[in-house]
Amino acid sequence: MTLAPERRAGVFHWLYSYILHTVFLMTRGLTLGVRAIVRSNDGRFLLVRHTYTPGWHFPGGGVEKGESAEAALRSELREETGLSLVGRPVLHGVFHNCAVSRCDHVLTYLCDVTGSLPEIPPSHEIAEFGYFDFNALPDDTDPGTVRRMREIVEDVPRGDVW
Repeated sequence: MTLAPERRAGVFHWLYSYILHTVFLMTRGLTLGVRAIVRSNDGRFLLVRHTYTPGWHFPGGGVEKGESAEAALRSELREETGLSLVGRPVLHGVFHNCAVSRCDHVLTYLCDVTGSLPEIPPSHEIAEFGYFDFNALPDDTDPGTVRRMREIVEDVPRGDVW
């Protein structure tokens, strides 16, 4: 039986996520991630599309043992976009990401940045990035990412699930 390319990608993503999070749970017990909510001067949101998982997301990644959430945020933002955080980020919320595992939590921060996006993503993990208007998001923007944007743009009550 041969799977269509789209189906193979979906199976690969599921298997990759399963293995990665199983290893994280065995070595860490709890996974913690950070996401940078960055807006341009005209209010558009910065999003990235990774090479290893579908959809568009806020820039970010995992917090390593011995690393602070803010240090992870600064590092991931720089690695994925080439941008540098200015000042201290403001915590937007802590969310349970049950789509990944029962033990995954995501911290989102409102961030001011300096620099401009390079023409080519600085990391092999990023396929593309850009600033997007809330009313013109890519169709495959991550639902949790859209919920965080709605909390900001439409001032809806903040949830606790990614």
